[in-house]
This record gives sequence, structure tokens and C-alpha cells, in this order.
Amino acid sequence: MRLLVVEDDPDLNRQLVTALEEAGYVVDSAKDGEEGHFLGDTEPYDAVILDLGLPEMDGVTVLEKWRRDGRIMPVLILTARDRWSDKVAGFDAGADDYVAKPFYMEEVLARLRALLRRASGHATSELECGPVRVDTRSSRVTVNGRAIKLTSLEYRLLAYLMHHQGRVISRTELVEHLYDQDFDRDSNTIEVFVGRLRRKLGKDVIETVRGLGYRLVAPEDAV
Repeated sequence: MRLLVVEDDPDLNRQLVTALEEAGYVVDSAKDGEEGHFLGDTEPYDAVILDLGLPEMDGVTVLEKWRRDGRIMPVLILTARDRWSDKVAGFDAGADDYVAKPFYMEEVLARLRALLRRASGHATSELECGPVRVDTRSSRVTVNGRAIKLTSLEYRLLAYLMHHQGRVISRTELVEHLYDQDFDRDSNTIEVFVGRLRRKLGKDVIETVRGLGYRLVAPEDAV
């Protein structure tokens, strides 16, 4: 899953990016509202962490512009402000959840997992498709109860397919959500990772839809 962090404090920005990357996410970051708005308006993020007190353009304005332009990704707002009216303004602008500073990083990660689950229609942190199960809290993958070791990119690919199982996902969409903004988008590595996952999970779990992309299906649902 690909995330955007918009936070002007350089230390906190770096801490958030590091923690999210260690949790298996692909992360882009911005340090002011104008850059954050541009990235959120032009890149396909799965979720955004957005500070309200930003230079150049405040977080509420950034969020209002995204929502007005039809950007529907979940947004978790960060605020050091104690006034309840600031939190209300964030929700009214289109925020999905908030964390008040100072916060524990574990809470941010848990709230993000919840937002991503709800956005893709899942009720729990464990995603299941046939014999394959992914625990998004621990990044643990099992097949028929047996633990499977995946590389970070293999896990990212599987996690994205699991969040959107049953839907055909194009190679372009996978590339956009697996790599940050500086990656060479013409890479042909998606097919390689799909092949590796099939060998580890079972060849019938990831279905190729000719000319369109890939779909994650339980083996009994494959056509």
C-alpha cells in the first residue's frame, strides 16, 4: 500500500516515514501544504497522514481541495491543537480519523490499518483468500496454516491484491501502488513477483486476466 505523509516538522516527518516503511508501506512525503496538495492530487495514494498546521497551505484547506476535486483516499489528520473546533473542522473538510500530538507511533499504525481495511471493505486485520491468510498487524503470511516467507516487495504486492481481492487490477495500478514517486515506472518486474508468489502460495491464487491484469481469487472461484 502506498501512503503520503504531509508534515512540516522534519524530525516527525522522518520518524513517520521510517516507521511506515518498516511496517511494509511505500511512503512519499511532503513538508508543506502546497507540495502535499500537489502530490495528493496527482498520485494514487491508498491513505494520507496530514498535519493541520502546515506552511504555505493549511491542512484543512488541502483536504477541502482534495475532496472538492473528487479525491477519496482515507485521510488521517495530525493536530497539536487542543480546541475541539479544530478537530471538527478537519472532519467537516473530509478527514476520516485524527491523532493528537504527541502520539504513540503504534496508535498511528493501528488507525491507518483500520482506515485501509474499511476503505477496501474488510472488517478485521486478518485478510483471507482461500488457503492464504495475511495478518496486517504482523505482516505474517500463511498458506493452510503454514508460514510463508516473502520479500518486502512480494508482501506489498500480495497485500495490495488481498485488500482488493476479486477485482481485476492492472499492471499499471500495481506499479503505482508498489513504488514511490521516484521509481522507474516502466519496470517489468511485476510479472516476476507474480510468478514468485504463485510458486509460494499456489498457482491458482493469482489469476491472469488476459489484456487487463491480475485478480486474486480463492482457488474454487477461479475461472
